[in-house]
Amino acid sequence: MSINYGLLLIWISFVGCLGAVIYGTWYYFSRNPKIHIASRIFELTCLAASTIAAMLLTSYLLNVTAHYLYVFRFSCETFPTLYKISAFWAGQEGSLFIWAWFTLVCVALLRVRTESRIGEITRIAGLSVAAIFLLLLVIRSPFALIYGIDHQGHLLSTNADIFATPYLIPSHYAQGMNPLLRNPWMVIHPPIVFLGYAAAAIPFGAAAAYLLIGDRRWMEIAEPWSRITWLFMTLGIGIGGFWAYEVLGWGAWYWGWDPVETSSLIPWVVLTAYLHTQFRMKRHREYGLAAPALLMLSFILVIFATFVTRSGLWASQHGFATSVEAQIIGVFLVGLILISVYILQRRFRMETR
Repeated sequence: MSINYGLLLIWISFVGCLGAVIYGTWYYFSRNPKIHIASRIFELTCLAASTIAAMLLTSYLLNVTAHYLYVFRFSCETFPTLYKISAFWAGQEGSLFIWAWFTLVCVALLRVRTESRIGEITRIAGLSVAAIFLLLLVIRSPFALIYGIDHQGHLLSTNADIFATPYLIPSHYAQGMNPLLRNPWMVIHPPIVFLGYAAAAIPFGAAAAYLLIGDRRWMEIAEPWSRITWLFMTLGIGIGGFWAYEVLGWGAWYWGWDPVETSSLIPWVVLTAYLHTQFRMKRHREYGLAAPALLMLSFILVIFATFVTRSGLWASQHGFATSVEAQIIGVFLVGLILISVYILQRRFRMETR
């Protein structure tokens, strides 16, 4: 009996992340150390499972294990090693996977350096974001297994049956990714962008924590993490522009005003505005609401950019096929907006009493 270990690891990672959020929230209100330990165990299980799954997917891509649908679509025997690795983030499933994994790593780094109520709320926020993306991977996994071919020649695959028998396809039949993606910029641009997006969840959580409990130590988290986020967003936008210029898919200009290019610029502008207000808030206690609001808005706009890319709302060179994943991201976006508005108006009422 064969077992699809990749699917199993994704499921374990999602359950672990969800458990870490639930127990982390429980611990925040109860302050029970046993619950705290349980939350940490769930988090470490999630990070370990997703890390092993990432290594497994990389191995499949390098070896062109073509009975996995994702490998069949994006890897190829004739690709150089770097392109086989970059196939990891060439599709929707892989890009969401690397985003989720980067978010878990950022949360783990936060936990190493921060032990406070602010840190705990930020941790829960980061894990909640990772849980959403892991849920998307449960629905449509990069480990979907090809188990047959129908009478019309379409590949049959499953995201649910971990015991499915693979339909063995020779590696030389793997089709490989879109020729526009076979570019050296593909190797570095997406990981940098997703690292910036993943890091954005940490200052978002810190700003939310400040608005909830009013602890000004939130700047100890928000200040370094917002700068890290800004750095990787800047690099991602710049490298993406060079890539667009080289491929000439949007005309021979550095900036083609592609909708997804533009939607990635908007959170960068908002985050830049926050970095300016940060100094005034830290030194003169100004922008007590504007600074955290800008920080939260920058992450909301990151999710908006992701929704635009995957929903087909705007026609774009970056677009993925519309799917149920886009609907979930849309619900997540609406939820973020509602939660953010609620805690902002709550803090505003507390400060104006």
